Amino acid sequence: MIWNLGSINADNSYRVPHLPEPGETLAATGFDCGLGGKGANMSVAAARAAARVMHIGAVGADGAWAKDRLLEYGVDTQHIFVVAPATGHANICVDPAGENSIVLYPGANHAITEQMIGGALAEASPGDILLMQNETLGQQFAAETAQTLGLRVAYAAAPFDAEAVAGLAHIADLLILNEVEAAQLLAATGQELSDLPVDDVVVTLGGDGCKWVSNKEKITQTYAAYPADPVDTTGAGDTFTGYLLAGLDRGMDMADAIDLAMRAGALMVARHGTADVIPDLKEILDHDFG
Repeated sequence: MIWNLGSINADNSYRVPHLPEPGETLAATGFDCGLGGKGANMSVAAARAAARVMHIGAVGADGAWAKDRLLEYGVDTQHIFVVAPATGHANICVDPAGENSIVLYPGANHAITEQMIGGALAEASPGDILLMQNETLGQQFAAETAQTLGLRVAYAAAPFDAEAVAGLAHIADLLILNEVEAAQLLAATGQELSDLPVDDVVVTLGGDGCKWVSNKEKITQTYAAYPADPVDTTGAGDTFTGYLLAGLDRGMDMADAIDLAMRAGALMVARHGTADVIPDLKEILDHDFG
């Protein structure tokens, strides 16, 4: 089972002719509002990949729709709490090439307490997985609690924070980064991925595929990307992570779990939106990737 300490956002997505420059006012050519947040995206992806997922998070009084939507997608919501601040939201600009820029308001995501986290993880079992990102509070407490309880700790270190990574690297069993975050980590710490005190590091490389650094096995593997026609990269990395963790939770080895996750990511970038359009396992298994 996967326990995901993660953000829940309303995603306001604007299609624009190009990403805004400083001081520029830009007219959007389209607008959508849907469920998002890195945490919610990963929970939905893992659930759609046939994993059992318990989301640990918070919404405001305005966020009942988000909790209902997660439940509809197969995510267990009994540890999503209603708190005083408004539900978090993201304003997303997406250009015709599918690149994006995002402004986040954390809101309820920053009202999660250690008591909420501890109460949820008290129900976990040894061998379960704790998944975390950097859009909530309480990661250090959650990781230490999970380690004590015998859970595996997976850390998708976004939005990137070098200090947070340094504080959790010795606890995490799996670290997931994109190419930019990996470069930022090297610049901030001077450590190569192979020098980190983490058993496994997975780096997504966009159209260039993925790299797996196993510090436990002392190997590095690279994987080519599947063909894709990108229209919106928003949520693709979260989809990859959710599918990766679901595969590992179901007993796949790392190579097979990465392959499944890359297939999911290739389908995801061809869609506009975030959690609401994440592909399910049947779509991926039925799709001909050429």
